[in-house]
Amino acid sequence: MDVLSRLLAAVAGGYLAATAVAMAVAALWPGPRAEGVMAATLLSFALYAGAVMWAFAARRARSAWFGLLAVAAAGALLARLLP
Repeated sequence: MDVLSRLLAAVAGGYLAATAVAMAVAALWPGPRAEGVMAATLLSFALYAGAVMWAFAARRARSAWFGLLAVAAAGALLARLLP
């Protein structure tokens, strides 16, 4: 059950975290919008890989879920607050 929870955290939580941070990076990018979207998309691949590693490296599945959802919430809030 622990491995299944970590797998779901890696897939779903990693996707949410990478997407939320990518939206925030795209909104914060100082250059043209297309370049910001491209940079955020490229960054999201690295973030997703890091999230998968984090999900399986955490001591408990609960801390993996909490860490990934906290990053996702912070990125989504930042992306929402920016114009």
